[in-house]
Amino acid sequence: MKQLPTSRPRIIEVLTHVIGWGIVFGFPFLMMTRSGFNITWMDYLRHGSIIPISFFIVFYVNYCFLIPRYLFEGRIKQYLILNILLILCIAAGAHLWQEYTFQTFAKGGAEKGGRHMGPPKWIFILRDIFSMVLTVGLSAAIKMSGRWVQMDAARREAEKNRTEAELKNLRNQLNPHFLLNTLNNIYALIAFNTDKAQAAVQELSRLLRHVLYDNQQDFVTLDKEMDFIRNYIELMRIRLSANVTVETQIDTRPDSRTEIAPLIFISLIENAFKHGISPTEPSFICIHFSESPGEVHCEITNSYHPKNETDKSGSGIGLEQVQKRLELTYPGRYNWHQGVSEDGKEYKSILVISVS
Repeated sequence: MKQLPTSRPRIIEVLTHVIGWGIVFGFPFLMMTRSGFNITWMDYLRHGSIIPISFFIVFYVNYCFLIPRYLFEGRIKQYLILNILLILCIAAGAHLWQEYTFQTFAKGGAEKGGRHMGPPKWIFILRDIFSMVLTVGLSAAIKMSGRWVQMDAARREAEKNRTEAELKNLRNQLNPHFLLNTLNNIYALIAFNTDKAQAAVQELSRLLRHVLYDNQQDFVTLDKEMDFIRNYIELMRIRLSANVTVETQIDTRPDSRTEIAPLIFISLIENAFKHGISPTEPSFICIHFSESPGEVHCEITNSYHPKNETDKSGSGIGLEQVQKRLELTYPGRYNWHQGVSEDGKEYKSILVISVS
């Protein structure tokens, strides 16, 4: 399965090499024929192709052997020494071959007893050596760029796996956290109303189906998530006293196919029930969900009755998990504002998620 994505880049790499070397070998012959030289392919292969062949050998000895075994292993000194020996041997062999083929091609007419006209031969040898050094650099650059691409792909894959593992860990933490808060509510009901406690257990069983199954997916449809939230709010209503008002407005399509991260809003609602209810004072909670093209809006307003330090009804990790999940799942695609009003009587949380 994982072999398939690498086959296409491999084909592109081979085609690039074939086209590149086709240009290197064909360009000199094309220039020579257009400049008026009467030369055949056999003459070119015998005499003119020796330098491109030298570049070819230097390139692939480095590409296939020296770079992976020496340069990538950090053996820089050995790599440089072997390249110097390789270039000197190839340059000397190419020069001797050119001398031999030139004398054969000229049939004795090129050599007269006097001196050669034109630049000395060592200039051409230095030119070839310099070109081979550039070929070594080109080979190293291409090989290292390919390695960098592979390492970058591996890094991205590792980062993706780490993110998925962290998200899974957060979801696994959220399950017991949600269950603990709900069981605390049921425990409070048992003491004074067993009928409501039994109804709460039935409601909890429906919620757990969503938590245990849908929460294992990366995303669920918005209609399922809203059904879960409705059931959860109804479960929380069971233990509320008469001085608490809960208003719920869900303006999302009943069959909405918009995908959202599961349980991303539940901690905000839990927080509202935890800090928005007083056993003695009038309290209220207003929950509003809406959907617009490409966005999901959640606005929760509640009366503010912070718990004291001895209250163990919640561990306080819910909002931290929401922040982490938002950063991992919707980086740069959400706005979350929360805080207490100036008079200290209301707490508001507004979360807007871009789902497009």
